[in-house]
Amino acid sequence: MIPLLQKPLLVGGLGLTAGVWLLGSLDPHMIGMGSSAVWSAVALGSGLWWLNQKRRVERPLLSFTPVDRTAVEKALAEVEVQINHLSTELNASLPETAVLIVNLRQQLAALATELERKSIRLAFLGERSVGKTTLTQLLSDSSISVQKTSIQSTASALDQPEFYSADSAVADAENADLVMFLTTGDITDSEFQTLKKLLVKNHRILLLFNKQDQYLIADRPVILQQIRDRMAGLLATEDIMAIAAQPVPIKVRKHQPDGTFEERFEQPAPDVAILQQRLQQVLTQESQQLILATVKRQAQALSAVVQTELNQVRRQRALPIIEQYQWVAAGAAFANPVPSLDLLATATINAQLVVDLGAIYQQQFSLDQAKTVMGNLASQMVKLGLVEMASQAIAPLLKSHALTYVAGGTLQGTSAAYLTRIAGLSLVEYFEEQSLDPALEPNFKVDRMLQKIKAVFDANQRSEFLHSLVKQSLGRFAPSPLVPATTPTV
Repeated sequence: MIPLLQKPLLVGGLGLTAGVWLLGSLDPHMIGMGSSAVWSAVALGSGLWWLNQKRRVERPLLSFTPVDRTAVEKALAEVEVQINHLSTELNASLPETAVLIVNLRQQLAALATELERKSIRLAFLGERSVGKTTLTQLLSDSSISVQKTSIQSTASALDQPEFYSADSAVADAENADLVMFLTTGDITDSEFQTLKKLLVKNHRILLLFNKQDQYLIADRPVILQQIRDRMAGLLATEDIMAIAAQPVPIKVRKHQPDGTFEERFEQPAPDVAILQQRLQQVLTQESQQLILATVKRQAQALSAVVQTELNQVRRQRALPIIEQYQWVAAGAAFANPVPSLDLLATATINAQLVVDLGAIYQQQFSLDQAKTVMGNLASQMVKLGLVEMASQAIAPLLKSHALTYVAGGTLQGTSAAYLTRIAGLSLVEYFEEQSLDPALEPNFKVDRMLQKIKAVFDANQRSEFLHSLVKQSLGRFAPSPLVPATTPTV
């Protein structure tokens, strides 16, 4: 059945033939009309199939997006604004703060000078034993080197290249203008995932099938085509090449006049002419674009560093606010005990928490918007069973304090404090993630917020945290011991 589905003409033809037979069995005069319908449908189907194949071939390439200087300068200006915000929100009088700000500004200034750089940095990436060291040395050799362009190596010197693992490849290539990615066969899944991560960061890549000489001559073009098919739509065909940086020595037999012979191994010359030609073409035509893309990528990385510092400062400001509101919610629940299912009616109180935390992270919410957000979250937390789970976790810790437990509102108050803290910490996590990923939509997404709530709830089920929360609740809600009355003496 599966092979038939992959052949639309065959499936359509069989179906139409069966239809014509059925029409003929009903009325012989309809056979002619049915035959015409068959050929018309076949022609139409052929046209649709051809168009589909054409669309498949003409998929837009996503390998590299050229970057103009205006976009890079805008990215650098945005980083400067972030550094100014950080300087404002930090205590500038502290020596360590001053050092941090100066360091960040120096890094930003260095990126600005990179715009005038003329040399190109290469990164040689791939799994172990794919030939990175050999190719690096080969391209640095004066007899092989690409002319008219000064080539540097990123992450490691040309004479001391490092081995790159799939996990570290993206980080190591951060400062590279052009990535030479080596493989020795069809692309593995780990290599494919690494390549996709590099492409997401807008790296320019040349994919090299090295050590092709170790395969049979008939198999080499087949493997190269498999690699190109796997990377279709991600890399241009001309950017995927087969080379042999260090061919395997071959045995040569030399016959002597006396009929004897001697054997020796000879080292064939490297087969990198196609790479040399393509590399020269890329560096001649795209050097400025490659440098601009690298500077923009570096600006984005520096932006993430600054934003992480900002998030740390803002988290320090947010935690006391969360603690304040958790006890406001706890007090309301303690004073007016409600069934556990309605525990999150305190969402109205906690709407102000959303407003205050949003202001810290420069996310503007009106009070009505905040009420809607917290109401949705409260409803979802109930549906997820978090309210019941919180009560079940806290209740045993309170039972040892019989008088307090019987008092009624302590369980609800403690649970309200716990869930409010979970909601507050989840909002902090949500805002931090949003600030670090420009691709995320600015509008509040309840589904992403729920993912944060689940993760924060799981992380805060530690017994020591709950014991600490219960202890604080008892300090706030436990009835004061009665002072025994004294009998006046006569």
